[in-house]
Amino acid sequence: MPPLKNILGTKNMAKFRSLFFGEYSPNIEKLSSKSENVTIGLKYKTGSNTPILGKNSLIRSNSIIYNDVEIGNNFKTGHAVIIREKTIIGDNVLIGTNSVIEGHTTIGNNVSIQSNVYIPTNSVIEDYVFIGPCACFTNDKYPIRVDFDLKGPVIKRGASIGANSTFLSDLEIGEGAMVAAGAIVTMDVPDYFLAIGAPARIKPLPKHLKKMNRIN
Repeated sequence: MPPLKNILGTKNMAKFRSLFFGEYSPNIEKLSSKSENVTIGLKYKTGSNTPILGKNSLIRSNSIIYNDVEIGNNFKTGHAVIIREKTIIGDNVLIGTNSVIEGHTTIGNNVSIQSNVYIPTNSVIEDYVFIGPCACFTNDKYPIRVDFDLKGPVIKRGASIGANSTFLSDLEIGEGAMVAAGAIVTMDVPDYFLAIGAPARIKPLPKHLKKMNRIN
């Protein structure tokens, strides 16, 4: 692994040391053991700030974390994860291999995002959310045709998102809701309802599934 100063640049080294040995101090041994070609603190504009990482972070190889990112404790990534600027992430969050968080996004506590997931700019993901592999969210209603305020999803507490599901922009997925694998979601999903099919139909969630996700 190259020296940390080669990863971060000399300019950011002092801030990096204070973060790692101060209140926000990841487990350096774990971080180093899996961090080949990791970039922590990619500068995207003049005056941007070194990211803050909580304790016990595990950042795997080829991942990039931009400046102006705040991450809580017990954070883990797969390989080749990208987290862009102005993203805030809580405690006990996993982001899987090849997933992209495009920035200006908030992710709560106890969230599990699996591999190859795309989260666009201006998204909100609340606590205890599970997002299956290859889920794709969007934030542009009329791509490059008309001016449109980019609005990603709001995924409420305890929602579960199935693998290979696709979402139109500016949707709300309700608390405890479930989205079936392969669904194409074109409308909001109410609390504790199920979205299934392409395009997705909205159905009441079976009684035995009306419970909170167990993500520690």
